[in-house]
This record gives sequence, structure tokens and C-alpha cells, in this order.
Amino acid sequence: MSENLISIIDVAAQTGKRKATIFKILKRLNIEPIKRRSSANRGQVISYITNEELRQVLEQIKLKEDFDIDVVESNLGPEALLFEQGVFYLLILEPNHDPGRFKVGFAINLSERLRALRCSAPFAEVVNAWPCKRLWEKTAIECVTVGCDKLHTEVFRTQSMESVVEKCRKFFELMPILPYKI
Repeated sequence: MSENLISIIDVAAQTGKRKATIFKILKRLNIEPIKRRSSANRGQVISYITNEELRQVLEQIKLKEDFDIDVVESNLGPEALLFEQGVFYLLILEPNHDPGRFKVGFAINLSERLRALRCSAPFAEVVNAWPCKRLWEKTAIECVTVGCDKLHTEVFRTQSMESVVEKCRKFFELMPILPYKI
């Protein structure tokens, strides 16, 4: 196998994405992977891309993730990423039809994150955002969603949005002061 080819399986493993996601990105970029039968895997057909095509895929992943830094692409390493600063956001996903359903999370660029979320939640509204380090995200989510029903990874339902806002306010009041950026 040529040294300048990398399998889609390896690309998926390195980026933490599913193979199907990598194939969708390739289709969007009009890249046709090279297919070869593997003697090591009982003649299974394996798809490969070049290093240049890999660079294009990594650029797309970086854009798609709304400026979240991927450990694979970063020279900083995983420890440095934990101290990255951004905002912790609280969104109401459907204010008119389901005002108790909300999403919380971390974003480096809130406007870009909101733009990406509008594909699946077109009516989402920002309730508030607080300066945050990536390292704090999981703890903040655990604290501010106490008593809420978990619907998905970062999506919850509450009887009182005001109580969630108050929990967020109290949590970030206890944390070190960071410069505010949205």
C-alpha cells in the first residue's frame, strides 16, 4: 500500500468520528476514495484517501464543529485543551411549544455554535451565557441540571427555567472570574 494513503477506518479512529461521517464529508468535498481489496481482511474492500484529501477532511471537521478544537489537529495536547476558554450557554430549544426543554454546553464561539444548532433546533434562543473554561463544562452541567429530566446528552427538561438560570448564576458566581466573550 502506498505510504501517502490512509484508510477511512484510520481517519475515523483518529478524529473520533464515525466512518459514515467521514464518507459524508468526502461526498460534500467531491472526493472519491480509492478502493482496494485487503488481503489481510478476507478480501474486504477498504477505502483510502491521500494525505492532501485528509487535510481537506480535517479542515471540514474543524469548521463543522464550530471552532471546537480537535485533539488530533491541535499541537497543544489534550491537557491544554481543558483550560481553553469560551462560554457555557443555556438555550431554550422551543420557547413557544416546549419552554421547559433546554440545552446547555460549552462553546468557544457562541454565535457559530447557535448557527450550527439551528439546523436541528431552528427556534432555539439563548437564555444566557457565562465565561467558562472547557474543564468546567461537565461539572457545570451536573450542577445546573439537578432535578431536571435528562432527554439527551446535553438536553434536559425542567418545570422552572428560572431555577436553572439561578443554578447557573450561583455556579459561575463561585468560579474564578474570566474575561467575558461571546
